[in-house]
Amino acid sequence: MQKTFIKYTFYIITAAVSIILFINFLFNVHWLESKQFDTFYAKTEQMIHTLENNQAELMLVRENLDEDYLTRARAAAYVLENQHEISVDTEELQYLAALLNVDELHIIDKNGIIVSGSVSKYVGIDMADHDQTRPFLDLIGRGEEGAYLIQEARPNAAEGKVMQYVGVARKGQDGVVQVGFTPTRQLAAQSRNTYDYIFSKFPTDIGEELFVVDTSTGDILGHSGGLDREFDADCYRLSLLLDCAKGSYQKGLNGKTMYVVSREYNDVLLCAALPLSILYQKLWGNVFTAFIYLLFIEVVIMFLLNYLVKKKVINGIHGILENLRAITDGNLDTKVTVGGNREFEELSGGINAMVKSIVSLSDRISSIIEISGIPLAAFEYERGINHVFVTSGLSKLLNLTEEKAAELYQDSTLFDQYIRTVTKNPVKGEEDIYEISSGKYVHIYLSESSDGYLGIITDVTKDTLQKKQLYYENTHDPLTGLYTFDYFKELSAEVLSKAGSSKVSAVVMLDLDHFKSINDTFGHDAGDRYLQGFANAMMTMPEEHFLCARRSGDEFCMLIFHCGSRDDIIRYLNNFYLTLQENEVALSHTHSTAISVSGGFALADTNGDSITELLSHADEALYEVKKTTRGTYKEYVGSVIL
Repeated sequence: MQKTFIKYTFYIITAAVSIILFINFLFNVHWLESKQFDTFYAKTEQMIHTLENNQAELMLVRENLDEDYLTRARAAAYVLENQHEISVDTEELQYLAALLNVDELHIIDKNGIIVSGSVSKYVGIDMADHDQTRPFLDLIGRGEEGAYLIQEARPNAAEGKVMQYVGVARKGQDGVVQVGFTPTRQLAAQSRNTYDYIFSKFPTDIGEELFVVDTSTGDILGHSGGLDREFDADCYRLSLLLDCAKGSYQKGLNGKTMYVVSREYNDVLLCAALPLSILYQKLWGNVFTAFIYLLFIEVVIMFLLNYLVKKKVINGIHGILENLRAITDGNLDTKVTVGGNREFEELSGGINAMVKSIVSLSDRISSIIEISGIPLAAFEYERGINHVFVTSGLSKLLNLTEEKAAELYQDSTLFDQYIRTVTKNPVKGEEDIYEISSGKYVHIYLSESSDGYLGIITDVTKDTLQKKQLYYENTHDPLTGLYTFDYFKELSAEVLSKAGSSKVSAVVMLDLDHFKSINDTFGHDAGDRYLQGFANAMMTMPEEHFLCARRSGDEFCMLIFHCGSRDDIIRYLNNFYLTLQENEVALSHTHSTAISVSGGFALADTNGDSITELLSHADEALYEVKKTTRGTYKEYVGSVIL
């Protein structure tokens, strides 16, 4: 039976390929000719546009330069009229020519003789002896003020060098002042208006030819491949080219057939030609593409035939396999509903019963956990399976929205990334405890096996917050909120051990002035406010450079660290004392005062002084301040207090 299907499939495909390829061939012949015509027409349009632009540019260049050259010629005449001594000195005329930015400067007398000039070898030339110079004689003796002549660029009489000359009649005497220029810009603009130049700027396809034919003589005026070649083929004959306005096939060199398109512009024909063999290369490419599509059709047809024969078996098996794959990926709500025969129906029912049993087991575990009242949840996911098996309380423990939880449970990869992100930063000093959100902590136990991962999550917020509160109470002064002295020394030792040699640190000891009298006069509540006000001032200092603590009673200490120099230490201390002066403390309803404090500091050197030694040195400096000038600070340097 399989051989029969193959045979009929072959007959069907053969017939389809033959018909479609024939139709495709006819269509593509017409389409390629039309497309090539459009391409050639666009190129001739660009050629026309380029010719018109170049012509306009040439005219603009000539007009601008003529006006500029005339202005310079008149300027030269004006200078010579007012400074007669220049006209007889060649070097002075060369200097004047350089100032006016002209290449040549000549003075012609009333007899038409060059009597002086910037080019000494031209002196003595008779302007009447040559067609190039003779027109300037008309300016002599005309008596017309401002008379001038602007001559087109041409070879000059003296050397045959291409120059452009401008002459103006002299005032007050017969003669002409003539200036000459090398017509660089005009020649460049003219060169861009030639067919050779235009063809050099137009890219041509392989085998493509662009050429121009004179409509009156039939001569080839320009060719994209140059003019040093034969032009005796039919595709270059004017009589035949006139019939190629809509595209036509003509004989080319070596008997090649060319597809030719011509377009008439002014007194020329703009033509483009392409060998038929190259044009048909594109045709075969299109035919090959059609053949590829036909191969695809063959596959489709074979699939349809096999589908009609085997759908009762193949479709049923595929349906069961797809459902099993979905169940394996974790979609346990998938129902296998493949019918068609009794065996498939029995198999579908058995699979559905098995899946229902698995789901029921998971639900029973979730119910048991809920009944126990323990804030606990579990999850499991296996390699290669998308779905994550979770108990009902997991989203609540992790503070997940229903949408976010559904997204994570359906993609084990996303869930794994989420869990690993959560467990990346455990709570400091704790093992496997993580902060899920502000004030909520969970313990996550993650077990990895060869099949996948199993995790258990419990809520430990209450215990963690109690530990944090105890830790805070052990490390902070209850009245001021500053660090305790012991914790301050521990933190300071750690900071100093990690400080680089390029950073400067200092330990500061502080003692409130007249604190006992404040307690005695205003009471202990006022004294507490005084202490708290001082602590608040300390807390305003930048955390990245300050550690602050209460040592005991009215004694305080600070570590100023990670500074660039000693001057930074002094600046921070001055800012601190300024803060104390600007913020008074209310001691009673009628009396407020600024906080006065004496201080001493010791710089941490590179010898590795311990925090205890630095505190002792700072204490010595503080003692010296208390003996002499209260309300300020001093530095300990060796045995000297500065």
